[in-house]
Amino acid sequence: MDLHLLFDNLTNPALLFFLLGIIAVQLKSDLRIPQNSSKFISIYLLFSIGFKGGQELSHSTFNHEIMGAVLLGSLSAFLIPIYTFFILKRNFSVYDSGAIAASYGSVSAVTFVTAGSFLEMLGYHFNGYMVAVMAIMEVPAIIVGVSMIRLFAPDKEGPKVLNIIRHSLTNGSVLLILGSLCIGFLANEEQAQGIKPFTNDLFKGFLAVFLLDMGISSGEKLNDFFKNGKFALLFSLFIPLINGCCLAFFSGLFVEEIGNRFMLAILAASASYIAVPAAMKIAVPKANPGLFLPMALAITFPFNITLGMPLFLSIVLSN
Repeated sequence: MDLHLLFDNLTNPALLFFLLGIIAVQLKSDLRIPQNSSKFISIYLLFSIGFKGGQELSHSTFNHEIMGAVLLGSLSAFLIPIYTFFILKRNFSVYDSGAIAASYGSVSAVTFVTAGSFLEMLGYHFNGYMVAVMAIMEVPAIIVGVSMIRLFAPDKEGPKVLNIIRHSLTNGSVLLILGSLCIGFLANEEQAQGIKPFTNDLFKGFLAVFLLDMGISSGEKLNDFFKNGKFALLFSLFIPLINGCCLAFFSGLFVEEIGNRFMLAILAASASYIAVPAAMKIAVPKANPGLFLPMALAITFPFNITLGMPLFLSIVLSN
């Protein structure tokens, strides 16, 4: 791993604000981001990445690289929850295994945003169509995770697949990304310029405040998570590492742009803690959110934005 990349990432203000949130919890500080403000910032980040992605997508020419990225993203969203389900089922219930598998097969929009800032800091670029790839990867993992539960659950009960698909597509975060992507694609250059100060200039500041809030949330869940044992911790670290390294290496067969390959790797390594928990609350009420949510948010997310990103970029640059 390039130590210079690692140092740059560890001194990134966005990451430091995340660590500040964890420290605040450990010090039992009353530092909190108001819930309404936190929700607004989440909406803003999803809106901004979707709109900017749509703008870039409107300037892209459909080619083999776009097809390759969509294929790899979709394939990983289907395969990751399948193989992880069987690993998880050895230690957890069928319901928890399906929910965790869905989380790790799906993606984290916040990790995607943080990775984009990391690339920008180092002078690399990724194409707008990667936002579309991210949105496409949200849904298959949820469907596969719930389907595995339906296949292996003792009671064989669960929601119908069509209901799962509908709920996945109408989930707030997925709908906002897809909708913003379409609006950004349809808006011309002059129209987009009118809201550029909002979508671009304020972005890094809002991201830093959001990661502060994520740090507080992660810190609050760490103690509950560690009660679930060593296996959950090891899974939260090694599975993202395996997924990210595989995509960083094999993406070179289909995608040439360094930034796009890196974003594919970080998407495969990420775990959803927004869309999947919301879907599982309705689709699989027997799954324990006190298990899969801390795994994704308190362990995998910090790992990806500290060690994962420089490691995956190093693999991409070396092959």
